[in-house]
Amino acid sequence: MIVDQKPVMLTVAEKTVHTAVYTTLFFDFAIDFRPGQFVMVWLPGIDEKPYSLSYHSPTRFGITIEAKGLFSRRAADLSPGDFVGIRGPFGNGFDIISSPHTAVVAGGCGMAPLAPLVERLHPDLFFVHGARTREFILFPDRFAANRHITTDDGSLGHKGMVTDLLAAEIRRRADQGAPPFDRVYACGPEVMMHAVFTLCDAHGIPCQVSLERYMRCGFGVCGACVCSDQVVCKDGPVFDSKQLKKMPDFNRTALLKSGHAVPLSEYVSWRCL
Repeated sequence: MIVDQKPVMLTVAEKTVHTAVYTTLFFDFAIDFRPGQFVMVWLPGIDEKPYSLSYHSPTRFGITIEAKGLFSRRAADLSPGDFVGIRGPFGNGFDIISSPHTAVVAGGCGMAPLAPLVERLHPDLFFVHGARTREFILFPDRFAANRHITTDDGSLGHKGMVTDLLAAEIRRRADQGAPPFDRVYACGPEVMMHAVFTLCDAHGIPCQVSLERYMRCGFGVCGACVCSDQVVCKDGPVFDSKQLKKMPDFNRTALLKSGHAVPLSEYVSWRCL
């Protein structure tokens, strides 16, 4: 059993290098889990960061790392047998509605927390994944469900935004008298999730998105991850349409490590260091 405040030291059981930027570390340990929840990962002497579970089975779980900062590069350099501190899982996770009329929209490494969700949903769901280029498409061969790909440069799939395909599918269903979506799930850059939320709201479709903020404690005590009146690590990280409508900081502002509120673009630049 993993406790909330004291990390349990686990050894890396297996490591998979997907691309030059994406690596998954696997741990042979049973953990209660709901898709969308996260764990705090501690590298002794370096720092502690939150990571969503990208793989889960009764005896094993995995976290997928995008190597873009000091911590993530060190984590991606770990090897089987190395020790890592794990706390959690934390957060609420997604409400799972498994029907052929759900949609999943992933942007970049937002695919990681959505992957265990996709594997629990109906295989005929509408599934869109966007990235900068084809090299940033995570888990390209993992799913039984058909995945629609978009890339910013057109190197794979549709050239453009994930919301282009989502909007087209919403229109197609309406034009052909097909059932509308029961729910849309999304994770990725916040500007993308806001666009998904806005599109869904305009068509009366419930959606859930997974927000990212700077987290230190993981269980709602420190306040570092506050977004409007919500504590992202405890009240979220998954929020639904009704909650998002009451969160003016959504897609606008976030807190730096100092606690200073800044525009979201400045926060994203800082998080990528």
